[in-house]
Amino acid sequence: MDTTDLVLAIAHHLLVFSLAAIIGMESVLIRGELATPTIRRLADIDRHYGIIAGLIIVVGIGRVIYGLKGWEFYVHNWVFWAKMAAFATVGLLSIVPTVRFISWNRQATANPSFAVPAAELASVQTYIRAQAVVFLLIPVFAGAMARGYGY
Repeated sequence: MDTTDLVLAIAHHLLVFSLAAIIGMESVLIRGELATPTIRRLADIDRHYGIIAGLIIVVGIGRVIYGLKGWEFYVHNWVFWAKMAAFATVGLLSIVPTVRFISWNRQATANPSFAVPAAELASVQTYIRAQAVVFLLIPVFAGAMARGYGY
C-alpha cells in the first residue's frame, strides 16, 4: 500500500467535493435580489472557489507524478484529457461570475443602496448553471478513467 497515493487521493476528492459545494452555494445565493451582505458572502465564497481550484490543480499534479498509476497512465489517456478539459471549462466559466462578484462588492461597499442590475444577475446565473452542468462531467470522466477507459 502506498500512503502517499492514498493521502493525495483523499485530498483530491475532498477538494473536488468542496468545489462542488461552492458551486451549489453560489447557485443558491444568486437567486432573487441580492442584498449587500449576500453580495459580500458571494465574493468571499468565490475567493474560496479560486483557492480550492488552485489546490485541486496542485494536488492533481501530485497524483499524476507521485500516484500509483504513474504519469504515463495519465499522459496517454484521452479520458484524463477530457476530464481536464471539463475542469478548464468550469474554470473559464467562473471568470464572469468572479469579475461580477468583485464589481458588485465594490459598488455595494461604496453605495449601500446598490442594486445588482437584472441583466448582470441573469448573466451570472446562466454562467453558474453552465459551470454546474459541465462540472457533472468531471466525476463521469474520473469514474471511467478509474476503470481503465481511455488508456
